[in-house]
Amino acid sequence: MKANAYDQFSILFWEDNVMLGGGVSFPLGQITTDFLNTDEQDISEIDKRVREFTTEMRALFNHKNIDTVIPLQEKLNAVWDVIFTLPFYCDLPLDTHSSRNLLPMLFADKQKWTEVFQYNSEGNKMFMEFLDKLEYFAESIRNFKGQIAGMLDLYFENLTGRNSGAYAQAYSNYYRDMSDAGALLFGDLPFEQGFLSNVRFTPLRHPQDKGKLMIAEEVEFSYLSHFLYTDFCRGLIAGNMPRRCHNCGRYFLLNKGYDTCYCNNVAPGEKGKTCRKVGAHKKEARMEGKTPARLEYDKVYNRLKTRRARGKLSVDEWNAAVALALEYKDKAEEGKISDSQLKEIYDKM
Repeated sequence: MKANAYDQFSILFWEDNVMLGGGVSFPLGQITTDFLNTDEQDISEIDKRVREFTTEMRALFNHKNIDTVIPLQEKLNAVWDVIFTLPFYCDLPLDTHSSRNLLPMLFADKQKWTEVFQYNSEGNKMFMEFLDKLEYFAESIRNFKGQIAGMLDLYFENLTGRNSGAYAQAYSNYYRDMSDAGALLFGDLPFEQGFLSNVRFTPLRHPQDKGKLMIAEEVEFSYLSHFLYTDFCRGLIAGNMPRRCHNCGRYFLLNKGYDTCYCNNVAPGEKGKTCRKVGAHKKEARMEGKTPARLEYDKVYNRLKTRRARGKLSVDEWNAAVALALEYKDKAEEGKISDSQLKEIYDKM
């Protein structure tokens, strides 16, 4: 596979996996999951840096000051500094040299440089498309995240089954509702989930079973969002689905045949305990008829009681501490603070 640009790249699909090149592969749906967890601050930073670059770049078409070529490339490189560290891009073999030297390389070729500034020429059209796509890049991620998060919350979260058949039914319901609301949401354009791409089939050595050959599907994409929609839908077909963790709120990939609402990452405010273990703790609390906050309160109450019995707390200190612990328990049960925040507070008492 050749080196890729941020807006023109090839991906290999084989079995239930995505291969980005160089042997780096992910389960279908994992890259979608990673993008659902991207921080809005990073996306906004891309927006900001792109505006700084494109505003001055478009101004160059008017004043044609060649002294700004290097400063403009530095502003473009500031954009790449963020984009190339995003999920997917940090593992994709990229032609970073061309990206980080685009304007000087164009300027060095006088014919290409002149064509870029010649209105309606092929070079001008290509460069203007590059600017337009760059300006839409951050928004395309936001749109993707918003659509998929809404779909998962409204159509997938309450499924009783976690398999490709259940996902197909949920997706069918979503597709029907979007199609019915097409005129309201999309105007004259019908709702659809499709786009053009170039597809090739190629034989490769199996990356896991050495000596074995396989047929891989190589797909060339011109937009990140087109790849992400493909990864998401192929993941559903394979039985994989991103799900929001009921403890930390981040997304994790629910693999085929497995059903849990908690991820396996370290839980917020915990020392080594995963959200899955915290979730089991909450489930046990519900079975005992106690809330997780009440269980934590019982622990701190007993700890304070022991300190009072050993004379380390006066009666007034004991009463004040228990009253404060009870106040925080009530706040947690009312949803004003999280269970992890409650535990942090109790640990300091």
